[in-house]
Amino acid sequence: MSDGTRENGDRDKAHTKEAALSARLRRLGEGLGQAQERGAKPADDAGGDRAATASGYARGFRLSSELVAGVLVGAGLGWLIDRLLGISPWGLIVFLLLGFVAGVLNVMRSAGVVPGPTPGNGKSAGRKQ
Repeated sequence: MSDGTRENGDRDKAHTKEAALSARLRRLGEGLGQAQERGAKPADDAGGDRAATASGYARGFRLSSELVAGVLVGAGLGWLIDRLLGISPWGLIVFLLLGFVAGVLNVMRSAGVVPGPTPGNGKSAGRKQ
C-alpha cells in the first residue's frame, strides 16, 4: 500500500512540476513578445542597416582603390622614365613617392578631410584682388 501511494505522489509531483514549467514558459513567451513589440524596428530600418553597411563597404573600396591606383600610376611612370632616360632607379623612387602622395591626397579629398580644388578662374579663393 505504501508503494501505491508513493507512485501516486510522484505522479502528482511530476504533474505539478510540468504545470509550473508550462506556466513559466507561457509567461516567458508573453514577455518576449512584449519586448519584441517595444524594441521592434520597422522592416525598412533593417534594409537601411544593410544599405548603410553596403555603402560603407563601397566607400572603403573606393578609397583604397584610389590609394592603390595613385601608387601604381606613380610606379609605372617612374619605371617608364627610368627606361627612357636610363636613370634607374631614381625615376621609379621619385615617382613612386609622388604617386603615394597623390593617392593619399585623393583619399583625403574623397573622405572630405581636405577640400577639393574649387572651380573658377584659377586664382586661389583666399586671395583678395
